[in-house]
Amino acid sequence: MAPVIGLVFGAGLGALLAKRKGGNRLDMAQYAGAFAILFGLIGLFIAIFMARNAVS
Repeated sequence: MAPVIGLVFGAGLGALLAKRKGGNRLDMAQYAGAFAILFGLIGLFIAIFMARNAVS
């Protein structure tokens, strides 16, 4: 669940950042893609960490 949340949050944040900097649609798409990958990977590492440290 954390990687999906990271993807969505990252894409939104990236698009918003590009729009604030005055970028066009392609700039917004590039920022959204890059931030989605970054935050998705962070979410994946969080999910792995939580799964490995879960008390059974």
